[in-house]
Amino acid sequence: MKQQPRALPCQAPHWKYDLPGPNEQATEHHYRKHLNPAPNIIDTKYLELARSTFMIRGIGFFVGIVALIAILMMLVFLAFMAFTPDMGTDAIALLIALCIIIATCWFFIPIIRLDIELPRDEPIRFNRLRRKVYFYQFKYDRIFFLSKKKWVVKPEVHAWDDLKAEACRVYAPGHGGLIENIVIAAHKPGTNEVIARYFFAHDIHNGEHYWAIARLFMQQGPDALPEFEKCPRDWNSDAEVGFPRRLAPKVKWPPDMDLESRTAPTSEEIQ
Repeated sequence: MKQQPRALPCQAPHWKYDLPGPNEQATEHHYRKHLNPAPNIIDTKYLELARSTFMIRGIGFFVGIVALIAILMMLVFLAFMAFTPDMGTDAIALLIALCIIIATCWFFIPIIRLDIELPRDEPIRFNRLRRKVYFYQFKYDRIFFLSKKKWVVKPEVHAWDDLKAEACRVYAPGHGGLIENIVIAAHKPGTNEVIARYFFAHDIHNGEHYWAIARLFMQQGPDALPEFEKCPRDWNSDAEVGFPRRLAPKVKWPPDMDLESRTAPTSEEIQ
């Protein structure tokens, strides 16, 4: 029996406002030609937009490795203290040090795994003929940071009419100051119940433009979009991505979903 998705709050954390709905009229004044990155693919059937939940790749991996090396050195030192009677080992100090080691592992190992296992791109495909949106979604769990089953690509699909974009903003001293992003909320068909949220863009203004591009494509088709100044990027090509992303898995849609997301519905499907 398929488990029903858990209902989420009506508004995302740190919600500020909703962007125009999927079927509200979009105009060319609502987007920019020099968006970077430009859409991956634009054709008569679908639009693919690039997406990355990590703004900078590589830093987490190298910082995490340095932290784990420091932990290893600390473990060697603790073992030396524990088996050297002359050191006058304090059990409480050893316990505190062990707790610090466990906490450091819990914090840095997920960061290292995310940097290595997060796909090079996490694209979203908007199929205007099927009126569906396909999310190349990477699932992970910071608590079960050694699990294989909980760290996996799990693409998901929703009807275009059931989506809503939300702008979120929070000031977080010590975490880079102002943090803002756009998320896409998926509603249970025919209701206002939110069943899933997906990261869309780090910057609110860029996110608004990407959302306007998606709306314009879904409403009017590819001819309504401009010629973008930036060239599309092949994220699976080592020549077009930086070194940290070359270590990451390439984008590989499930065959059935890949075909469905790139094609028009057949006559049997329409019936």
